[in-house]
Amino acid sequence: MAGDGDERNELLVVRCQVGEREAFTELVNLWHTPLWRYLRGVVGSAHVASDLAQETWVAVVRGLPRLRQPDRFTSWLFTIGRRSVANHLRDSYSVRDTTAREAEVATEDDNAPSGVLDSMEIQAGLSGLPPQEREVLILFHLEDLPLATCAAVLDVPPGTIKSRLHRARHMLRNILTERGYEA
Repeated sequence: MAGDGDERNELLVVRCQVGEREAFTELVNLWHTPLWRYLRGVVGSAHVASDLAQETWVAVVRGLPRLRQPDRFTSWLFTIGRRSVANHLRDSYSVRDTTAREAEVATEDDNAPSGVLDSMEIQAGLSGLPPQEREVLILFHLEDLPLATCAAVLDVPPGTIKSRLHRARHMLRNILTERGYEA
């Protein structure tokens, strides 16, 4: 997946900003699946990821006319998605007890798109990582976003992304090894 410098994204955003509905459809077709995979990886539920993706696209529709840097669409999109996750988690923590939240996160939707994660082993390993490390691995390795875009989405310097990636890879390797998988 191309990063923020993708001229196609920039052209689609500008076309959306001048009112071309077809351009928005193209933008959604291009970015919905990567956004959904990211959200699914962070929240652990296909159903919740679908809801959050829908919320994210509604926010995109509202904010797209004010996006001053169309070339930064990718990081802007994933940042909106990340805020949707934060809002969802905040709301769910205030309403439910810990047991109910854990049960929801563990729920799996059988209608999830194929190829969401490379394998069940990797998915199990990712679920064992702390949120910051899981998120950076998903953005960088599964969504193929450039380091600078990951830094923009997570609102941290690129050096922090590098150290989180290093730590996350090490932690994932240890988790997989402990579970009997060869990492």
